[in-house]
Amino acid sequence: MQNYEEVINYLYDHLPYYQRSGQTAYKESLDNTIALDLMFNHPHKNFKSVHVAGTNGKGSVSHMLASILTESGYKTGLYTSPHLKDFRERIRINGVMIEKEFVVEFVERYLQLNINQGLDPSFFELTVLMAFDYFSSCEADIAIIEVGLGGRLDSTNIIKPELSVITNISYDHTFFLGDTLGKIALEKAGIIKSQIPVVIGETHPQTSIIFNGIANELSAPLGFADQNYSVGTGLFSLEGEQVFTVRKGGEVVYSDLKVDLLGNYQSKNICTVLMAVEQLRKQGWKIPEKALRRGLSQVCQNTGLMGRWQIIGANPRIVCDTGHNEGGMREVVSQISKTPFKKLHFIIGMVNDKDIAGVLNLLPRDAIYYFTKASIPRALDEKQLLKMAAFFKLEGSSYPTVADALEAARKNATAEDLIFVGGSTFVVAEAIP
Repeated sequence: MQNYEEVINYLYDHLPYYQRSGQTAYKESLDNTIALDLMFNHPHKNFKSVHVAGTNGKGSVSHMLASILTESGYKTGLYTSPHLKDFRERIRINGVMIEKEFVVEFVERYLQLNINQGLDPSFFELTVLMAFDYFSSCEADIAIIEVGLGGRLDSTNIIKPELSVITNISYDHTFFLGDTLGKIALEKAGIIKSQIPVVIGETHPQTSIIFNGIANELSAPLGFADQNYSVGTGLFSLEGEQVFTVRKGGEVVYSDLKVDLLGNYQSKNICTVLMAVEQLRKQGWKIPEKALRRGLSQVCQNTGLMGRWQIIGANPRIVCDTGHNEGGMREVVSQISKTPFKKLHFIIGMVNDKDIAGVLNLLPRDAIYYFTKASIPRALDEKQLLKMAAFFKLEGSSYPTVADALEAARKNATAEDLIFVGGSTFVVAEAIP
């Protein structure tokens, strides 16, 4: 393979890719990852890390922490998934995407080293090792590593981090992780390591007992962010940022804390981030308040984060959000209800292995719906989604592509209306310019 395009095609076409093909790409062991790690001489041991899991919010929390650590002067790696527009979004240092040349060289090295070993890794397993090898070769001071799916059996779970973070637990990927919050929490808790501090974002009676029990067993100091920090409703600055007042133990610890992410749900994620920063400071990481404030106010600029209540058009306002499960969609619908508009135009597509009924049941009945699908094999047929939605009294039409749905919504909407795009990360990816 001579060039980047050929390598990317190889990764997609020759390796099982969960985001496209679903269950067949999921490996129920860390054997491949451990073998790959040995093949590349344990690159994950050459940099410090923070491990971030959770059903919703782990991407936002990962990007916020990376932005803060970058502003604090650290060479900061960031590994997240899936990407929206460009494969290289997954692997960054100080916000800059991995070079195409490194991607090519890494895959060529893997193919050469694998000639006699016969490993058959998934897309995710190989890209995790690519990230670890990149952070090692670039001599990153610290890397924020976002879990792909679950925790216990996720390929990222070979690291021994400075800190483990679990944002929250909701229903998602139940086929793999279990059909109760307790079972899902048990899988996420697999990232908790012996004597490594852990921050839990949200307290829940069905999951807290599991986190407390496992942390206790492993002598891992544990703290719940929402029991330590409280954040009022965000106001909006003239620059379009959210502005928060943060309290700890009833006292204001941060006033006028500006965040460039516009989702109301970020108030929960900020508590998790502040608790993580507090813990990292205890471990000797120098994170000045000025760097924390700059980091939070410039997350998108510093890390390239997209798709979180992102405004992608005006007159009418067009907003997209990657919230795609019951918990994420509940937050989205709540924010829509607080947004002024004359009429709501809702573009939605989903993948076929989600709790589709659970999501549809949350959606407002008085919107005009544009049912569509992303161009991936896992996408639910738009006509089938239309039929399912009718059961929940959601009315609209179906469109074969996201572009078609967006064009129809733009034609139908007035300047005072709101167009929302969501239901699937891949629908959002196709809507973002």
